[in-house]
Amino acid sequence: MDYTIKDMQTALKDGTVTSAALVKKSIETFNADKKSDLPLNAFLEMYDDAESKAEAADKKIAESRAAGTLDRLFEEKPLIGLPFANKDNISAKGKRLTCASRILEGYVAPYDATVITRLENAGAIPLGRCNQDEFAMGSSTEYSIYGPTRNPINRAYVSGGSSGGSTAAVAANQALFGIGTETGGSVRLPASYCGVYGLKPTYGVLSRWGVVAYGSSLDQVGIMGHTPSDIAIPLAAMCGTDMYDDTSAELPGKEQLKNLTSYRCAGLADLKIAIPRQFLESKGLDADVGVVFDGTRKWFESKGACVDVVDIPVLDAAIASYYVIALSEAASNLSRFDGIRYGRRVDTGDGYDELYVHTRSEGFGPEVRRRIIIGNYVLSEQFSGDTYKKGMTVRARIQREMSKLFETYDIVLCPTCPTPAFRLGQKVDDPLEMYLSDLFTTFVNLARIPSVSVPAGHTGGSGIEAGVTVGNAFDVYSGTSSSSGVMPVGIQFAGPMFSELKILQIAQSWEKDHPGCGSPISF
Repeated sequence: MDYTIKDMQTALKDGTVTSAALVKKSIETFNADKKSDLPLNAFLEMYDDAESKAEAADKKIAESRAAGTLDRLFEEKPLIGLPFANKDNISAKGKRLTCASRILEGYVAPYDATVITRLENAGAIPLGRCNQDEFAMGSSTEYSIYGPTRNPINRAYVSGGSSGGSTAAVAANQALFGIGTETGGSVRLPASYCGVYGLKPTYGVLSRWGVVAYGSSLDQVGIMGHTPSDIAIPLAAMCGTDMYDDTSAELPGKEQLKNLTSYRCAGLADLKIAIPRQFLESKGLDADVGVVFDGTRKWFESKGACVDVVDIPVLDAAIASYYVIALSEAASNLSRFDGIRYGRRVDTGDGYDELYVHTRSEGFGPEVRRRIIIGNYVLSEQFSGDTYKKGMTVRARIQREMSKLFETYDIVLCPTCPTPAFRLGQKVDDPLEMYLSDLFTTFVNLARIPSVSVPAGHTGGSGIEAGVTVGNAFDVYSGTSSSSGVMPVGIQFAGPMFSELKILQIAQSWEKDHPGCGSPISF
């Protein structure tokens, strides 16, 4: 039996497993892992009421079974009894919320985020708080006061970030599914590194109420799971408008997500797929990633899909535009952490200015301080009319270009990341190299479109399906493999706004031909 939502739903219905047993197993694995020489460090803590909530779920299931209303219960609460991992920047009432930062040490969330409320209403059980890059600023989960999260495939490697904790917990079977946040790739990137599925939805589909802000016009809650269905079912439970979030929106096809099917069942032959030439010709593209990507392209072509390489020149400016906008918004959003309103307070007795400076200097880590400084520099009087405006102009053009592209094409196909997971410490002191990890993901956030990262292969020159022969048909891969050992490689399917159902159905078609590809290669 696989550790997936569908399988666990069946097992809970049949009585072959209990929610209490699932939660207990996760807690036991977490406690044992903490004592290991190389702890995964995915969960920071398990919530103290997870076991009691599991017991309550088991009681409700038993009562429904006796009353003959089990099917109705699972229809009303499709996630009943199923534990999930929560990122440390998503509010869970009465639980610690620190964003992996000293400045919020000891802070307890006074309310539930909307996504937490909706998951619990669907019966899901918040299992615990997961590690992340401080304030979601990073691509490796190394910028955390709790130490890095390790990759469950090879613990000498990073898990990706910033949602590395939630993703590693899923990949290591410590949680059934996980939720995280994305500003520029923070769900898809760790999903690629850890070999699982990861969805960044259309901006607004999942409410941001109760999520600590980084870049408000870019932030989005995302989902990680072992299969596309493991993403679709929680998405159906969480999506929709929210009175507390004016940017929230309804999602068409929500009901179909509950029982996800493969794309159009009849096949993929009618798909038109665009591959951005700008990404293929990137000098930063790792050779192994290129080989896996080519294998994915060939799979689509073998199904009869039309695959074209297209020029989208504005994508060359995507990462620059992203960092201008994201860091400017971060500088504004993080100004509230000042030692006066809430959070850490370092009072020297020399007035408010000194309190403010010392609190923020000691409370924020070096990467967050760097981004705040850059953001304030961009927003400073002499630059705000130039650099920030240019960044917003590029963003608007990306939105227009992508909208125009989707008039002809169904999806954009490209690698999730330029490289596979890298070794712990390899890039932590090189901010520019770390920022370039987001090279292929930021255009999705800027365009506010959905994208799913699928596990498509691994380093070492082979695709994920046995016997597949892959080669370099485009003959443009200029990189050399920077990895050692066998690590997962993710490829992403991006679609127009509100096309979550379509891209997840396409991902389901992929998973059907590559069963188990969302499970770790080894432990």
